[in-house]
Amino acid sequence: MKIKKGDQIIVISGKHKGTKGPVVKVLLETSKVLVTGVNKVKKHVKPSREHPEGGILEFEKPVNIGNVMLVCESCKKPTKVGIRRENGKKLRFCKKCEALIK
Repeated sequence: MKIKKGDQIIVISGKHKGTKGPVVKVLLETSKVLVTGVNKVKKHVKPSREHPEGGILEFEKPVNIGNVMLVCESCKKPTKVGIRRENGKKLRFCKKCEALIK
């Protein structure tokens, strides 16, 4: 997986196209990422022990990883991510400007 928690991404397709935000969680099993402020949904819930008043809850749902691109910190553009091996470690880099990604 080339996108990690904390990376700044941009949505490249779908209803939220063009929205930027940090990755909160990466779901490896389903190839999805949870991004702050993207794909917000509302759910009506009945009163229960967890939600005594019930009502409408608003939360974010995961987005498919194919619908997002990493935003490079140095060139500030959406980019593909490459992987290099140096001293036995994998390093991610921007394919546009060749800068290393933290």
